[in-house]
Amino acid sequence: MEEMGKLVNLQSILSFIEERHLSSNHQDSDRFLAEFTMFMAKQCGNLTMEAKFSLISDYLPKISPAVLEEAALCLTGEGVQLGHQQNCVDLPTEVYCESESNVDVMGGDVEDMAMVGLESMQRANSTLEDFCRFYFIFHEMDVKKPELVFKYLPMLSFTESYIYQLDSYNERILHLSMTAGTTDAKKPERNHIMKGHLLKVIKNDPFGPLFSVLEDHGLMTERIRAELRSGEEYWLLERKLCNSLAAKQQVLIEDVMRAIHLKSFDYRVLNLLLYQLRRTKVNDLHMKFLSVSEFLVEVSDDLFDYEDDVVENSFNILRMFVGIYGASKAPSMLAQCITEAEEKYVGLSKTLEENLSLNCWRRCEEATREGGKNSVHCFGTWHIPTVISDEGLYRLNNTQN
Repeated sequence: MEEMGKLVNLQSILSFIEERHLSSNHQDSDRFLAEFTMFMAKQCGNLTMEAKFSLISDYLPKISPAVLEEAALCLTGEGVQLGHQQNCVDLPTEVYCESESNVDVMGGDVEDMAMVGLESMQRANSTLEDFCRFYFIFHEMDVKKPELVFKYLPMLSFTESYIYQLDSYNERILHLSMTAGTTDAKKPERNHIMKGHLLKVIKNDPFGPLFSVLEDHGLMTERIRAELRSGEEYWLLERKLCNSLAAKQQVLIEDVMRAIHLKSFDYRVLNLLLYQLRRTKVNDLHMKFLSVSEFLVEVSDDLFDYEDDVVENSFNILRMFVGIYGASKAPSMLAQCITEAEEKYVGLSKTLEENLSLNCWRRCEEATREGGKNSVHCFGTWHIPTVISDEGLYRLNNTQN
């Protein structure tokens, strides 16, 4: 996950050189200047900034293009490849200066490679709380016993935070795609660079480090691997659907329904992981019931976040239904979809153990009350917000206010 740190640093230095009128107004040239500035600013032994500047001033005139070409020949095949494909400064100095575990990428401590940010950990908290309060019921665990929660929390928290880290990249990509009418439109080249970096991270085996951590702890299974891969599929579908919707291109209902079912992949990963942590067999009946519950929760969240998702160009089932069926028909079509899922939920709940089913309904009713909804139904009263027929105008009005 070093890409995040490199991206943030690069963006900061690009802004720095622009503010000081050092920009060349050319994308590749500005990046070279930014990376060179980052290189010069890094600590190197006992050299001061003045000493480094003096060295560059004295020796730079002696470094001609021919000397650079000759130096390139001194690099190993791997080094030349890195230089051409990544730029050598893309590999942070910390890789060579920190612990030995960071140097040996294949044989070192993979835990040090899978990094997550504080913001992602904070965002993961609400999911983890909801997971513990509902899914623990299916493992006959009492969430009110701290020793049980904290016994499994480190791995659950790390995994969910890692997923949120990648999800934040995907959200940023979608936001950068919506440049019209936003402040981002003033800096299209910079947005293009940042979007390219983020796409590289999220497309190039994003779960590889997490796979290594889980395998190292004896927790990886094919089902967990498949669910994490379905997360990659969800992000791909989200980008496809949201970009198509923004461009007023055709959106397929099959893709939308596939995406809404994939959206809860992190809950399924956490649940499967908990089975592994407890060394118990996966209960497929429970997983089937929970998949319907996850669908209803995702729809409920989408209805609550509808306006924000329009502004941010995020996946939202109501947005997609409006794009497919039109503003007048979308609410009734979504209501029909919700009714079918609720009927399936009720039917599957009757197949659960009596005590488990009762506890599930109690937790749903409790969550409904906590959300401020009053209803005899455990999911509360469904409220479909007023649809937005012109998303572009709505987005423009909200970004200007």
